[in-house]
Amino acid sequence: MKSLNQTLKKEKTFLKRRIVNRFIIVLSLCMLTFMSSCSNDDDISSTINYSTVENLLNSIDFKGYAIVTKNGNDLVRKGFGLANNSTAMPQGYDVAYRIGSVTKTLTAAAIMQLKRDGLISSLNQTLSEFDTEFPNGNEITIAQLLSHQSGIPDYQFVVEEAYNQGETLDEEDIYEVIIALILETGLNFSPGSNKQYSNSNFLIAALLVQELAQMSYHDYIQQNIFNSLLMTDTNKGTSVIDVNTHAQGYNNGSVNSTYPINIAFGAGDFSSTPKDMETWTNAVKTNWFTDTEKAEIFAQNVPSGYVDFGLGWFTTQEGNTTLYWHGGDIDGYWSMIGFIPEYEATIVLLSNQQDDTGLQRNTIIEQLLINEFK
Repeated sequence: MKSLNQTLKKEKTFLKRRIVNRFIIVLSLCMLTFMSSCSNDDDISSTINYSTVENLLNSIDFKGYAIVTKNGNDLVRKGFGLANNSTAMPQGYDVAYRIGSVTKTLTAAAIMQLKRDGLISSLNQTLSEFDTEFPNGNEITIAQLLSHQSGIPDYQFVVEEAYNQGETLDEEDIYEVIIALILETGLNFSPGSNKQYSNSNFLIAALLVQELAQMSYHDYIQQNIFNSLLMTDTNKGTSVIDVNTHAQGYNNGSVNSTYPINIAFGAGDFSSTPKDMETWTNAVKTNWFTDTEKAEIFAQNVPSGYVDFGLGWFTTQEGNTTLYWHGGDIDGYWSMIGFIPEYEATIVLLSNQQDDTGLQRNTIIEQLLINEFK
């Protein structure tokens, strides 16, 4: 990214500083901190009478397509509700949904591939080795990016608000906004001393993929993941969905599936199908990564009842059961993929019903862990 930063036009700097100054209050108000030591027990509804996965999904009014397997058997594999209320298009195994931050699992995998290929020598390399001008870059490692330990402020709220005010920014512009944020407010904490979910980490990681691979981030993912796994229906998202192939996204019954997708570069900009997400989850569950790589990627020794960040994946521990997963939220949609090694379980949930609180995803995870996989 050194060459990237050097090629950014200097005349854009004032614009980015103006954006940051204008919307810094928005960032401060909206930033959410997720601590690895936070228990999630308080998020679980104690009123659900669990019997089967299908009954659970019906009871919480899940809309989308769900796959849950256990020891090689399907607990559920079906659609719930409609993919498009206007056309009566059914939810489907081959229907596309925006996957939001599940994209981060692909970005992290691309970084691991670059390490395999020798373009990254160590995940402990610092950002300053790739961009000498990145503020505090000598303190921030690649591993800290992928595990949300960098302290870099999240750009999302600032850039979304700028977009609402008529600004159009690409990933290089957003990179400069991130730099301006750090120069304006500093890091949120010293790198490695805390954990805080930030989309900035993965936009930077995706730019690093582009810079080192000398090809577009999306082409790199296509060539190194999708082609190998025959994931033919996973693609860079578009700001306006194709209603012939995609589930329509809804928020409280209203259509809500148009989003400036460039904002989510590397952090949440892919669309995919239940079929492809099952393929990807099963690949990660089995042999896509070596045992050594898995030890780096997945957070270890997480106490029961807690969740922690790994490198592009979360680890949730409930008793002796370990769930590795990642979720996603984007206008009109929510998603989740995961697997439980102890039960050879695979979980894929792609919903076209926006859930701003994450209540449905959290409820499903907790109910499965305390009732089905215990």
